[in-house]
Amino acid sequence: MGLLSLAIWTPIIFGVLLLAFGKDSCARGVRWVALIGSILGLLVTVPLITGFDTTSANMQFVEKFMWIERFSIQYHLGLDGLSMWFVPLTAFITVIVVLASWENITERVNQYMGAFLVLSGLMIGVFCALDGLLFYVFFEATLIPMYLIIGIWGGPNKIYAAFKFFLYTLLGSLLTLVAIIYLYNQSGGSFDILTWHKLPLGMLPQTLVFFAFFAAFAVKVPMFPFHTWLPDVHVEAPTGGSAVLAAIMLKLGAYGFLRFSMPIAPDAAREYAWLMIALSLIAVVYVGMVALVQKDMKKLVAYSSVAHMGFVTLGFFIFNDLGVSGGIVQMIAHGFVSGAMFLCIGVLYDRVHSREIAAYGGVVNTMPKFAAFALLFAMANCGLPATAGFVGEWMVILGAVQFNFWVGLLAATALIFGAAYTLWMYKRVYLGPIGNDNVKNLDDIGCREFLVLGILAIAVLAMGIYPKPFTDVMDPSVTELLKHVAQSKLP
Repeated sequence: MGLLSLAIWTPIIFGVLLLAFGKDSCARGVRWVALIGSILGLLVTVPLITGFDTTSANMQFVEKFMWIERFSIQYHLGLDGLSMWFVPLTAFITVIVVLASWENITERVNQYMGAFLVLSGLMIGVFCALDGLLFYVFFEATLIPMYLIIGIWGGPNKIYAAFKFFLYTLLGSLLTLVAIIYLYNQSGGSFDILTWHKLPLGMLPQTLVFFAFFAAFAVKVPMFPFHTWLPDVHVEAPTGGSAVLAAIMLKLGAYGFLRFSMPIAPDAAREYAWLMIALSLIAVVYVGMVALVQKDMKKLVAYSSVAHMGFVTLGFFIFNDLGVSGGIVQMIAHGFVSGAMFLCIGVLYDRVHSREIAAYGGVVNTMPKFAAFALLFAMANCGLPATAGFVGEWMVILGAVQFNFWVGLLAATALIFGAAYTLWMYKRVYLGPIGNDNVKNLDDIGCREFLVLGILAIAVLAMGIYPKPFTDVMDPSVTELLKHVAQSKLP
């Protein structure tokens, strides 16, 4: 079994074992098995980082064999600079979520942990798949464990949120399946994604394919105006579900633009770049203003995620090195920062059982260690230099200014709005005198919570101070992608 198969199937196997044999009567053992499975899943990804050739744009660690011979469907895996970092990021966030959920999940622990481990493997499969139908299977299969996580362990309106999440994302994906079948027929019976990249298509087929993929990926990102499902889902999802949804699942849609939309339909991508840029800027500016008026901490961070992901799609569709590289860096950074923000909200919710900003005040007086971590993550969410949140946004703004000064100026307003809503929330929740008796009786974070937030803090600072390892991996693949998109595929 190759490294990529190990990265995919290690957490899935552990997850299935927990689902099959775990019981609440042995919840402690279930948690340890889940932790061991997630750590092994992370360790398997280490050779991918150390063995990756940063000078090559070719697919690496390739695995390929026939899966369903009649339809030429292959089990075809590989990584390049566009996808490499998302495999260890997914495994890393899974370890964090297992640790963060150690005490606050007390019922059906085996199902909760098992669902997360299976979800982790499926998401890694999305980033590794080089067969169109295999990608679609992994992409759609991620809905099942997340639907269960929201629907079983979510808040009071969890059923509504779970259905909304499932229907929004499933309906968009059906058009993508049509596009995949069309490309299969056009390529003479091949589901190979790299073959599709070379397929000559007229302008009308490219346009239809582009918008068919857009239907799935724009909902998943989510882009404006398809973002309305995200705040409801975040509010109802358990803390671990929100962390994984923001840190990884939103990236599946953005990654789809890089792997499918831009290289398969480059002429359509250039033709409709104005639309993608406009929708991205609306997400950055308008949704940032919407975040300012939120009273629920989870809703505020959810809208913040929409605004930050607007930077990602903006970077992709300005078609220059800084923009595309900055968009990918922003995806990775957002994985660390948004995951940390939701986990911080989870720490408060576990103690006070409220996400309302008005329910707090002066938390720094009773939880100084926790408040220090929350301040670091808030600053990273604002895009403070030397944090992960700064690097990608700065690269995208520079690329946008090269593309068009006014686009760059509008994109830069996100730094202002981000600082406004994040620091306003921090001020009301953490600073000032103690707001009420609930806050007065709070206990500061323990060793486990300190470990979780400390690991994320190191990741946020390390990426902000020294982002070179991340950009070195992606540079050759970004250059190759831009060359490909610049060439017309019209017959």
